[in-house]
Amino acid sequence: MNIRRQVLRATFIIVLMLLPSLARAQSCSYTVTSMNFGLIDTLSGTAATSTATLSMNCSGSLPFLLPVLVCPHFASGTGGASSAAARQMANGANSLNYQLYSDPGMSVVWGSYNWAYASRPPPQTLNPNLFGNSSGTATIYGRVPGGQSTVPPGTYLSTFSSTHVEILSRTTLLGSSCSGGLGNPDTNPTFTINATVAANCLVTTQNIDFGSKGVLTANADATGQVSVTCTPSTAYTVSLNGGTTGGTPTNRKMSKGAERVTYGLYKDAARSQPWGDAGTPGSTVAGTGTGTAQALTVYGRVPPQTTPSAGVYTDTVVVTITY
Repeated sequence: MNIRRQVLRATFIIVLMLLPSLARAQSCSYTVTSMNFGLIDTLSGTAATSTATLSMNCSGSLPFLLPVLVCPHFASGTGGASSAAARQMANGANSLNYQLYSDPGMSVVWGSYNWAYASRPPPQTLNPNLFGNSSGTATIYGRVPGGQSTVPPGTYLSTFSSTHVEILSRTTLLGSSCSGGLGNPDTNPTFTINATVAANCLVTTQNIDFGSKGVLTANADATGQVSVTCTPSTAYTVSLNGGTTGGTPTNRKMSKGAERVTYGLYKDAARSQPWGDAGTPGSTVAGTGTGTAQALTVYGRVPPQTTPSAGVYTDTVVVTITY
């Protein structure tokens, strides 16, 4: 009888020693690197991309060393979101659209169960080692779409903190979906998304053609155009140089070999305000960008002069935008 009691007592003690190990809680920690898009050219019409890395470390994955499901829910961030397709970075009252994705093709939006849109986060499965520890990483893909030319220059930011980040973990026995808020809440990381919109200007031109003339006994007028697109609030000036022969604004020269035809370029239809460069003070044209094309008419005039021999006379004028 005594021997049996001793065996039973020893068995009972062993069971009590195992229970704390079986009940050990799972714990996870996470970090997310910040995403920096760098300098953005909003006038180019092309998208800018960047990435960030989510690192996951879990311990205590017992009993039975079951895989751990991590659901990293990222909501709108402090910049907000204007739609399911567009999160936003902010600079004061101004916003720059961007989006976070779970795939390198940037077609699946990385979302959250607690935001207003349908997108959810990609499930992350971690397989524990013999000690119940597991780790893994996931790449977060970001894109700033083109077509945002009306966004003013400046630094734009969105911060993801505990209000906008909720990473939940649980055993895969409870399913492999991240559609809801099921799981153990752990300490959530903080990370930022930022980009700098550069001040920029683009210019296109329309040639001036005075057409065919006989004798040059009267003014011959024609117009061309300089189209300027600058980022909003960007101050600019437009200069026209003296052409191939380096003439003054009203004494430029079109050439055919050694022969010349004098002409001038002006800022106004009356041809009273010459349009030149810094070499002629007050002759440039100033403006402020809006993010859309601004058409500036160039008024040309060939004044009466001695008519040279017949032929085609040309000149090339360089347009310079200073901003």
